[in-house]
Amino acid sequence: MEDSFKISLRGFLDVSDSMGSRGTKYVKTVIMSDQELSAKLQSELQLERDMNDSDDLPPNIKDFLDNGPFEVQDTPGQEEVTLTRTFGDETIRINFSIADLNALNEDPDQYSEDKAMFDEDSGELPEEGQSGGAQTKGTINMGRTKGGNYNIAPEDSIAPADRPELADDESPTGEDDEPSFPARLNITIEKPNSKGAFQVEAIAQDGMIVVENVYYFSEGGLAEAKSPQEEWDSRNLYTGPPYGNLDQDLQVMIEKYLDERGINTALALWVPEYIDYKEQREYLNWLSEVKSFVDA
Repeated sequence: MEDSFKISLRGFLDVSDSMGSRGTKYVKTVIMSDQELSAKLQSELQLERDMNDSDDLPPNIKDFLDNGPFEVQDTPGQEEVTLTRTFGDETIRINFSIADLNALNEDPDQYSEDKAMFDEDSGELPEEGQSGGAQTKGTINMGRTKGGNYNIAPEDSIAPADRPELADDESPTGEDDEPSFPARLNITIEKPNSKGAFQVEAIAQDGMIVVENVYYFSEGGLAEAKSPQEEWDSRNLYTGPPYGNLDQDLQVMIEKYLDERGINTALALWVPEYIDYKEQREYLNWLSEVKSFVDA
């Protein structure tokens, strides 16, 4: 009986020693992998900081905010940014998100394919994507020229280099600037003497504001529905026809309406630049927080 007990105890101790050895190896492996990950995160942080050695706003971004009518609301850690301004008795809000840049990074060929389709066709956007702004059917965008669009026939299209009114905007070297990514804008305009709200969905890219849709909400709160009830109430509302179905002259007037409120070339150039700036800051903060978590 006693001998049997000694044998059992000896076997238990042998197993315990074996498990302890494996556990020690496991702990050592985890510690090493944590240290390697932490070192890699630190390396990425240092690399990003070296490439962006200043925490100050880039000159173009700062100049737009200092000399323009818009104020920016940017909460660290959140993707969405809001621009606000007053125009007479109107309150204007423009929302955009760094998610557009991240989505483009996930599928970088999507925009290139869409743009190629546009170039290979007759110079018009596909019917489903028909919108106003710079790409209104049968119009040509005049960039910074006041008035926005001029009606022309397709056969009368003139290359920018051959149009004297755009000569000052062209690069002196004749090289095209690298195209920016498309940034979605949700624009809401409200008035104190009206319960309603006018809302515009647009794309900002390459100095152009391309209107995709316009809506009118008789109850302003439904334009930016926040509660489940507001979202439900807004689903069955008639807020207007597809933008491409509107009369061409009406589209041009809507574009002029937006231009007068500062939704113009300057804004279209600024938004993608700010998105890139914010995404870089958020990435640095993300690297730092993940490293702190790993080191904890």
